[in-house]
Amino acid sequence: MVKIGDVAIEKTAALAPMASVADRAYRTICKEYGASYVVGEMVSVKGLCFSPNKALELITVTEKERPMAVQLFGSEPEYFEKALPKVLKFNPDIIDINMGCPVPKVTKSNSGCMLMKNPKLAEQIVKIVVKNSSVPVTVKIRKGWDDDSVNAVEFAKRMQSCGISALTIHGRTKADMYNNKADWNIISKVKQSLEIPVIANGDVVSPETAKDMYEVTGADLIMIGRGSYGRPWLFKQISDYLKTGRYEQEPTVAERMEVMKKHVLLICEDNGEQVGMKKARAHIIRYLYGIRDAAKYREKCSRLTCYLELLKLIDEILKNYI
Repeated sequence: MVKIGDVAIEKTAALAPMASVADRAYRTICKEYGASYVVGEMVSVKGLCFSPNKALELITVTEKERPMAVQLFGSEPEYFEKALPKVLKFNPDIIDINMGCPVPKVTKSNSGCMLMKNPKLAEQIVKIVVKNSSVPVTVKIRKGWDDDSVNAVEFAKRMQSCGISALTIHGRTKADMYNNKADWNIISKVKQSLEIPVIANGDVVSPETAKDMYEVTGADLIMIGRGSYGRPWLFKQISDYLKTGRYEQEPTVAERMEVMKKHVLLICEDNGEQVGMKKARAHIIRYLYGIRDAAKYREKCSRLTCYLELLKLIDEILKNYI
């Protein structure tokens, strides 16, 4: 087990915060398949102050998702202070501050990874959140802005000195976005430099790479993002492998379709069938990776409008395997 403040988390694999992907349905199904900890989609502190109704869905925490963190982003300390009481009403287990998002829309507002270029401002934000939070506070960062400004170790130390309870690091720079190989060595250096728990993120796609990341980085916990796309059972595979050295191989196509149906139903329950099916299309496509005639079925996914149409598509897919 790893403890973030007083929150105990099994030392297997956590689900990373992913905007427009890791919604409540995704978090719930990943928890069902063994994710030990989940972090919600990032939510703007300014949005919480000015458009609270839109943002409330992103900070809602259900019992099935615990332990769960609500992730905040922004660049103005005063809005973090104003937004925090609204967030705490939803009783998150942890507050996470995003200082690693590389998306231009976020960095242009001086948020996300841009804060790694302004450590003094980052410190002001963290100090305010730590001071006013009744739950542990964590920060998520990257390796640095680019290869000429790799400052993860120095930045992590500064965050620790502000009172955070754990730090997550993705082993790529902002310039890398999601290209190139994640640098696990920088994660190891950050781990060696801190006294608080360190969560490692980047390029875990299998039970074997999960074990390797633990061994190479010495991290207290690992976090998976894109590696879980269309494969929520990966968390159970990792948990089994770390505990026993064995795990069940990839599910059959029929078993995969059953997981997909369960996931889509969760999305529709949260959003209504019409909106839910639109949101589900991207997830459905990911479940179809690697199956026979996948390109043909992906094209059909883009036109799905109701759950019954999905069931018909699944029947067509399964007949292709008889």
